[in-house]
Amino acid sequence: MRAKVETVTQLLERRYGIPRRRRADPIDVLIQTILSQNTNDRNRDRAYRRLRGRFPLWEDIFKAKTSAIIEAIRPGGLAGQKARRIGEILQWIQRQEGRLSLGFLRRMSSEEIIETLGSLKGIGPKTVHCVLLFGLGRDAFPVDTHVLRVGKRLGFIPEKVDAEKAHAWMAPLVPEGKSLSLHLNLIRFGRSVCRAKNPQCHICFLVDECSL
Repeated sequence: MRAKVETVTQLLERRYGIPRRRRADPIDVLIQTILSQNTNDRNRDRAYRRLRGRFPLWEDIFKAKTSAIIEAIRPGGLAGQKARRIGEILQWIQRQEGRLSLGFLRRMSSEEIIETLGSLKGIGPKTVHCVLLFGLGRDAFPVDTHVLRVGKRLGFIPEKVDAEKAHAWMAPLVPEGKSLSLHLNLIRFGRSVCRAKNPQCHICFLVDECSL
């Protein structure tokens, strides 16, 4: 199975290239990923832009009414629930560090971070792995809906494995140092070719690896 994942990684890189890593603040990644829950990237990005436009500093949220946060992130859906989560998580960070910074995570192993962040309400494996990969530069592999769907069609994620369990399943299969490349390229492939509805099998360059 590891050989198959490596082959898929190489084929995706030949077609799409190797994505460049961009630096991002771990808190920004954390909030963006919370906003991405149960919505698409367009709505997430719109909600995030509105949130930062209304609250340029994360500390500003401490002074805000929940209703103002809800209104800012409404385009992302589940605004009430997400507003409460964001407030609770920022308060937790403040208690841990004495300021709004996740810098203390850099002193922890990835396993410790998974356990620590994963214990917080509203933070699942995908959110934690996004923080690890995009916010901390760790070799972690987030599994979103595109990755899960494509992984099952290509046969390296079992059909009965859900998104949460898929993180542990994929961890030993992803080639070392290729988490960012495979994650982003699978998403690109899932959006353009291996769509949820009407997959473009006639133009698929991974057809030889497909289990459909």
